[in-house]
Amino acid sequence: MEAPLAMTETLAVLLMGAALGLSAGVAPGPLLALVISETLQHGLRAGMKVALAPLLTDLPIILLTLFILAQLAHVDQVLGGLSIIGAGVVAWLGWDSLRFRPAGPGAGVLPRERSLQKAALANMLSPHPYLFWLSVGGPIVIRASESGPWVPVGFVTVFYVLLIGAKVGIALMTAWARPWLAGRGYVMTVRALGVVLLALAAVLLYEGVRTLLG
Repeated sequence: MEAPLAMTETLAVLLMGAALGLSAGVAPGPLLALVISETLQHGLRAGMKVALAPLLTDLPIILLTLFILAQLAHVDQVLGGLSIIGAGVVAWLGWDSLRFRPAGPGAGVLPRERSLQKAALANMLSPHPYLFWLSVGGPIVIRASESGPWVPVGFVTVFYVLLIGAKVGIALMTAWARPWLAGRGYVMTVRALGVVLLALAAVLLYEGVRTLLG
């Protein structure tokens, strides 16, 4: 009975990773807005780079959150400070989208590599990945490790396959819809995403101040 029980627990952990990864992939936030915005401004390749940003940023985030859990007593202050810094970064990205103008003939465009840099910066300074791994992901990984080393590896793998897959899917849908957003509709869509990013920045700022004062 022990083997089937262990298999059931492993399957439950993997299904949990899939559900959490998919929900995180489609959840509104700075990274999702950037996937859409960069795809509209620079094409599918730029949007795909933004979608892949968690692969570059989240391993240090996971290690840092585990260190915070083990070493720091004032986790709230750390998250509050991160949230305020992240609010500034997201506000800058929103303002950048608000000022967007389609490039005319001979006009310079932003290099595509900047899409990945902006996404990595926004993700590293957003409190949401830290909050997830502190409150949800970390405890699941610790509990799963009791069933063997490959179970937490499976959880993390399934989580990121679904998270990134969802964002890649959104980038593909945005690129497909791009010809129908030409002209004024295209510009207004990018600027509307700038408003969304500014609103998210305000939320991050509020959360950061509340966490520090609370």
